[in-house]
Parts: sequence; C-alpha cells; structure tokens
Amino acid sequence: MADIPAEGLPPADYAALCDFLRARTGLSFTEAKRYFVDRRIAARMAAVGVATLRDYLNVLRFQASGEELQRLVNLMTVNETYFFREKYQLDCLVRSVLDELARNRRPGSRLRIWSAGCATGEEPYSIAIMLLEQWSRVDEYEIEILASDIDSAVLERAREGIYDERALQGLPAHLRSKYFQPVRGALAADGARWRIIEELRESVDFSLVNIADPRQVQAFRGIDVIFCRNLLIYFDDLGRREAAGMFYDALAPNGFICLGHSESMSRMSSLFVPRRFPDAILYQKPAEGGAS
Repeated sequence: MADIPAEGLPPADYAALCDFLRARTGLSFTEAKRYFVDRRIAARMAAVGVATLRDYLNVLRFQASGEELQRLVNLMTVNETYFFREKYQLDCLVRSVLDELARNRRPGSRLRIWSAGCATGEEPYSIAIMLLEQWSRVDEYEIEILASDIDSAVLERAREGIYDERALQGLPAHLRSKYFQPVRGALAADGARWRIIEELRESVDFSLVNIADPRQVQAFRGIDVIFCRNLLIYFDDLGRREAAGMFYDALAPNGFICLGHSESMSRMSSLFVPRRFPDAILYQKPAEGGAS
C-alpha cells in the first residue's frame, strides 16, 4: 500500500516529485495541483507495489524500459480538445500564411506543418481538412503534417481516428459527412461515434515526442508552421523559454508558430517577430540576417 498521508505528500516529497517531472517532461505542477497530483501518484505507487515516494522515484529513474514514467505522464496530462478549435488560426493559415510561404517556393516543393501537443488528433486532422477545403494550391505542394504528443495513450486514439459528438461539435455537417464515417457496433455502444476517413488518417504522421528532451525533437527541422496551442501553459517560465528556443531551432527561416489565445511569445522569448494578419496574430522566425 502506498504510504501517502491523507493530507497528501509532505512538502519536501511533493517538491522533489515536481522537480523530477519538470526536469524529465517540462510539465510544471504548482501547489494548486496538489490534489490532482497526490491522487495519481498514490494510484501508481499502489500499482507498482512500492510504499514510499523515494522508492517510486527510483523506479521512474532507473527502469530501463521507461514504461512506468510513460504511464505516469499519461495520467498527468489533460487532453481535452475538439475539431476546429480556435478556428481563426486555421483561417489565418489557409488565407494568409501558406500563400506567403509558397510565394518563394517552386510547385512540388515541401511544406511542413507540426502540431505539437496534438492530443487525440483533432488539431492535425482539422489542419488537413482546412487545407483540402480552403487552400486552392494544396495540390501544387508536397505537404507534410506532423503531429506529436508526450502521451502514448492519446496518440493511439489519434491514429485510430474515432470521435464522439462532443469532439465534432464545431464541424459543419457537410464536412462531417464528407470526411467521417459513422461507427457501428460495440465501439458505438455508449453513444454516436464517427471515424475519420482512411485517406486523412494516413495524411498525418503521429509520433511520441517529449518536447523537453532535445534528443527527441532533433527530427523536427525545417518546419514551416508550428501549432503549439495551450501546451506551454503547463510549463513554468523557464520551461516556456526553453521550449521557445527549441521551436525556434525547429522552424525554417520565415516559419511561423501559433500559440493559444491566452499565450504570448513576447513573455517567453525575443527571438520571434509578431505578425498581425487579418485573422490572427502569429509569431515568425526571421529570415537569416534579420526580420522579413
């Protein structure tokens, strides 16, 4: 039985746990999250069969497979999203940003879009739908949509591409009928379910990535547009600055990053230039030698 007092982890233990999680994942848990964290840690300690936090941290640090750390991360992350969330940024992508990026690209060249913190896949699939529906030059370029998350469980759901009515609440009916198929049988027993069509499932490359680990983000280079919306709110100030630097390195010159509506790059980094478009404010990596 996990040896956690009824009032939760002692302050020193809680601080040690938070320091460990912040160092390994970038996620920051304040005192306000204590009840949330205590319950999940107690459940995992009981499942592993250790009595003290010290023993549990040793499992997290030294388990060769890393399976327990992944299970804990999956419990600690919140993955609530839906299709066409903050649609004004998707409008900005197809009405302004892609045309600007394509201006200096030959037809047939590559455009790379990365959904960082993609959760169950609604964001990258929304991007794919918007490109097909709203960008007239979509067939002229080789477009890669990359999607990543630190939570392995939500990535499996994203690859499966099955959603309930709540996830599709912002999707117009004609797009639902065009890009989704109703799910029947046991999978739909608890309510209406819809599965995104195979062509779209295959258009997104999902991968397990911890953006706080430099080794895991090395493959993300030459990115033209990054969607990182409502992810960095779970980081502390240092973590946000480190993430901003990582995203800067991942972007191609003149590339853009989209943040959540409550986030501002000016509070994290001076590396980016704010760009005001008719639909949204985005942040741009300047071309070599200065801002474009």
